[in-house]
Parts: sequence; structure tokens; C-alpha cells
Amino acid sequence: MDVPVKSPGDKKRSPPIKVLSSQLREGKVHFGPNGKIECTIKRLGQRNTSPLRAVSVVWMQGTVLEVKSDHNTTVTLIDETGTFMVTGASSIPQGKSSVLSGKYVMVMGTLQSCTPEPVLRAVKMADLSDNPVHRNMWKFEVEDLQQTL
Repeated sequence: MDVPVKSPGDKKRSPPIKVLSSQLREGKVHFGPNGKIECTIKRLGQRNTSPLRAVSVVWMQGTVLEVKSDHNTTVTLIDETGTFMVTGASSIPQGKSSVLSGKYVMVMGTLQSCTPEPVLRAVKMADLSDNPVHRNMWKFEVEDLQQTL
């Protein structure tokens, strides 16, 4: 069986970390070795209390509050801990259909800012409005993932 070999030029990509907006807002901002914004955040839960470091790609969920249809389509969302903004929604597949006021959506993106308000550059968005379980379980999913990292 052949095993792929990574060359030194291959970029290591970390998977998106599930977070709540308050974690980013309260986190410590710094710049990574590639010059991109990273945030050190406090984990949810009691078992593992060490901070999560170098968070730069996140998965968040929330309800669409406002849509600004500029060249970039900026969306304001709210989760159970506060608001956050998403830019670039119109440039991703299915982004436009997910950005209607009142929809409950998931968004994966790269951090553009952590404080005073989290801002993500969208990579993926999906409408989760049809199943209330997504909203009801979100905080538990975030805590569970953060405790296992």
C-alpha cells in the first residue's frame, strides 16, 4: 500500500474549530507565523481547561439578523452568546440562499478579527433552519469538540 509523502512545501491545514462568539470576543489575538490572525480562547467545559491556541479557522452557527448586499455581502448573525459578522457570503456556493433574515445557518471561515466583534471570511455556509436540533445541540457540540482537542 502506497502512503502519500508530504513534501516540505505542503501547507498544514487545521480543521475548523467549533466556537461561540463570546469565546472569540474574550480571546487573546495574535498573528501566526504566516501573518494571519489567530486567537487563543478559553475552552468550554470543566475537564480540560487549557486554552485552545492558534485558532484561525472556525465553525460557527447562528441566526441571520442583517444582510448588507454590498460587493462582498456582509451578514450579521447572533448565537446564544452574542453577535458576529461574516463577509464574503455571496462568493461561496449556496451562500446567497443561506443569507435571509431569520435563517439559522452554519458558517465556516477564516478569522478576520476576534475583538471587539468576531468577523469571519466565509468559506462555507449552509441553511440549518429546517431542523431545530442543530440550534438546540450547538453549545453541547462546541463543548464536546473543545474537550477532545
